[in-house]
Amino acid sequence: MQIEATGAGLGAIASGIDVTAMSDAEWDALYQAWLDHNGVLVVRGQDFSIPQFLDYGRRFGAVKPHFVKKSRHPEYPELTVMGEGARNADGSMNKTVYRRGAGWHTDGPWDPDGCKATMLYAVELPSQGGDTLFANMYMAWDALPGDLKARVDGVEADYVYGGVNRYSNNLLEPEDRDAPPVRHRIARTHPETGRPSLYFNAHHLFEIAGLSEADGATLIDDLKPHQVAPGAEYRHRWQPGDVVIWDNRCTLHSATADYPLEERRIHWRCTIKG
Repeated sequence: MQIEATGAGLGAIASGIDVTAMSDAEWDALYQAWLDHNGVLVVRGQDFSIPQFLDYGRRFGAVKPHFVKKSRHPEYPELTVMGEGARNADGSMNKTVYRRGAGWHTDGPWDPDGCKATMLYAVELPSQGGDTLFANMYMAWDALPGDLKARVDGVEADYVYGGVNRYSNNLLEPEDRDAPPVRHRIARTHPETGRPSLYFNAHHLFEIAGLSEADGATLIDDLKPHQVAPGAEYRHRWQPGDVVIWDNRCTLHSATADYPLEERRIHWRCTIKG
């Protein structure tokens, strides 16, 4: 097994390992690399069945079905199939599915169980595009101006799926659109590394707790330019057999939504509880 840094602001790439047959020492090295390289771990060349994929996810923690029911696998509800249903019945593109995951965000801030990590496995890739971007929230905190650090000290934000636009999100079933918000501190300490990070996700943010609507909107606007610090990004260009897991406690991510409309981009996904 070889583990190399991406050379970007975060991420490690492992090769020469079959994660379905690794030793305890190899697993320990992978998990430590995930923490040491700021929460993104790529393992190349995997050939999973669905149970094997979910078992690998369980090495990181308990897996659970995603809140969006439409894309759950019918036999394995803990598995989400990303990219299926990108075509409407008339053959036109379903832009909600095509653009799913686009825009900087963390997964699961709206989930009362928390979301420690998300894992994706490349099943079918387009000829070009379809990359995933990652950003280091430790670096975002380190680069945050001192006056903003003071303003967010002890401040919490409420999150719902889809943020302020949750009622227009047609990925959710109607009965799920009124789920109560979940609250998180904007300045957080990672529970395993002990490092401080900015935890700010405008994509799913509903409101800033304890502030007026106007003051909350001002704080959100002031924080947005600082979500991604200079040098904090890694662009993952997918290869067949790649499995990528990222730590939602210290990273942002975004799909690029730029692959050819006539092609398919299919990934298996699972959610690891926080």
